[in-house]
Amino acid sequence: MTTWSQFTAQAPSISALFLRRHRATGNLCMLATLRADGSPRISPIEPMIFEDMLVLAGMPGTRKFDDLARDPRFCLHTATIDTNVSEGDAKLFGTVTDLKDESVHARFAEKLFQDSGLDIRSEKFDHFYIADLTGASTVEVEDDHLDITIWKPGRPESVVRKH
Repeated sequence: MTTWSQFTAQAPSISALFLRRHRATGNLCMLATLRADGSPRISPIEPMIFEDMLVLAGMPGTRKFDDLARDPRFCLHTATIDTNVSEGDAKLFGTVTDLKDESVHARFAEKLFQDSGLDIRSEKFDHFYIADLTGASTVEVEDDHLDITIWKPGRPESVVRKH
């Protein structure tokens, strides 16, 4: 499993752009999953980095979590309304694991309460998905070209420049 710190060490520019865009949208991202019939589903989500894990948690009983229970593959895309992508955008690819450790759930709920006031400390998590990243990419628009940065675990970032 690729931890968040391993990802940031191996892909510093991609992780920095992801975090910058993540914060700029109030933590909103778009999550791509696969429906039972194999067609794609796009859903809003507010992922969190917690204890060196990228956590994909949210409201229980939502279809996106049913999708992940059936097929753990996902793509997480930073939200944007800028058609020129002037601030760049990032995509993270991977699979999820449903972490059953209730002590982690309790610490996560406490942090969420401290950070946002949302109190789910007494609730039991249906799912607590943590991401194992299998790839990532960013797009950044420069004056006369487009830079696409790509990462795979165990490899350094590489940049493809399009003119």
